[in-house]
Amino acid sequence: MTAVAPLLATGHIGLNVTDLGRSVDFYRRALGFDLLGGADHFAFLGVEGELRLTLWQQSAGAFSAESPGLHHLSFQVVNLDQVRAVETVLRELGVDLVHEGVVAHREGAASGGIFFTDPDGIRLEVYAPTGAQDAPAPYGEAPTCGFF
Repeated sequence: MTAVAPLLATGHIGLNVTDLGRSVDFYRRALGFDLLGGADHFAFLGVEGELRLTLWQQSAGAFSAESPGLHHLSFQVVNLDQVRAVETVLRELGVDLVHEGVVAHREGAASGGIFFTDPDGIRLEVYAPTGAQDAPAPYGEAPTCGFF
């Protein structure tokens, strides 16, 4: 017997961080989230009053791509101009991008974006569903988001 699941949508994402203040500042400045609430060891971040991200200060060390769990967190925007606006802010903040700029998700794909890490090394992506077909695809037909 196969279970019938209702149509699911992601509610919010919770991330463990090492320094709550630093992470709140990063996500607000780099990605434009609003601080919706919180306390000493957690913060609720969102857009237009809607919760999108919770940060929990309950970790030590740095994100490890070698441990089971989150591979990367991706945020979709409307178009490539918005991706480039985020890229500009990230560069002003001194954040290193994984690639030189916007890359296609795979060779010939219309979707693409930028890849970078937060202060704890959590891998992040900001992408648009269209407009990147002329951007380079660093890994050919393999999905760009899978190899950083």
